[in-house]
Amino acid sequence: MKYMVLAGSCLTQFTVIGILFSYGVLMNEFEIYFGWPRAILSAANSAAFICMGILVLLVGHLSDRFSPRLILSVTGLLFGFGVSLTALITEPFHLIIIFCIFVGIGMSTHDVVTLSSVAKSFERRLGIMTGITKVGTALGQVCIPPFLAILIFFFEWKQAIIILGILGGVLLLTAAYLMKVPEKKLTSIEEESSGISDKQARRTFTFWKLGAIQFLFLSALMTIPVHIAIHGIDLGMTPQKASFLLSAIGFSSIAGRLIVGISVDNFGAKSTYLICFIPLIISLFMFREVSSHNFLFLTTLLYGFSHGSFFTVVSPAVKEYFGMKSHGAIFGSILFLGTLGGSICPIITGRIFDITGSYNSAFLGLGMCGLLGLGIVLLLPSYRKNP
Repeated sequence: MKYMVLAGSCLTQFTVIGILFSYGVLMNEFEIYFGWPRAILSAANSAAFICMGILVLLVGHLSDRFSPRLILSVTGLLFGFGVSLTALITEPFHLIIIFCIFVGIGMSTHDVVTLSSVAKSFERRLGIMTGITKVGTALGQVCIPPFLAILIFFFEWKQAIIILGILGGVLLLTAAYLMKVPEKKLTSIEEESSGISDKQARRTFTFWKLGAIQFLFLSALMTIPVHIAIHGIDLGMTPQKASFLLSAIGFSSIAGRLIVGISVDNFGAKSTYLICFIPLIISLFMFREVSSHNFLFLTTLLYGFSHGSFFTVVSPAVKEYFGMKSHGAIFGSILFLGTLGGSICPIITGRIFDITGSYNSAFLGLGMCGLLGLGIVLLLPSYRKNP
């Protein structure tokens, strides 16, 4: 049964993040068709993250109390419907509302519910199991953006997005059906030793350090996928070729997810966060310098390693520092803090481009955020066994 949970979690990650990454392909279509500036186009993606950030606080509590099958079925249907509904937009606020409501709802459950379910199902080797789950995300990043680009090539973008939304809804319902977590009744002594409550966690400096780290790295991780494909087009790539930049992120992130999954099991969260930040910082500063298509792909592969690794380390870090008693609620709260940076920075990056005609200043700012995050990691407590 626990491996069905793993499969359902992988499929959920594959679908939601794969479709989300495809927005980088759609941005070029919207810019050509409607003539909207990139700050507006980025705002839609950010609206989804704002909604997600608000809802994860509720979803974290729900995942500790209700069946993941029920939660993921409802949000999966809404997500697929919202993606298809994008085909009907005529004004910028239509796009923003759809992303804020439907896409945001789907995104609010894809990490908290799936990774908390995996944490409840696998008492041992949580790091590598989380990494395997997040490989589903990587495969979605590899497969779905080129798939959408091919659909757009053979059809117009409106028909393509309807097809993608319907397929997404079907896949998410299938994934939800697999999500049956075995119930475990704890004695009062076991419950007490399983960790601390979310209220107790929020009183610790470690919680706020993890929140700050999440804010800083998500600022980059939510910005690069939105802008990297259209940045490649600016450098002379065709839209189809630029879509493979998104796939490159997904491809190299597979190594990041698996390596970091093994690392966090053996060395703990603090050491693993260091492994995550170093390639992120290097790649962000390199993005400012490269203009060759080949070097852009190489830099994107380096970035992709860190992209995947960060999304693997957070759930095991929550278990390491706070235990499993309120894992979903604490995990959701930390994600909320991260989405504040993840929702704002894509808009700021788009605005920087609209004003300067270049992403160089944005890449510099994101690199500085990475350096600050690395400094906070050094202040985290050293590895300790799970409570």
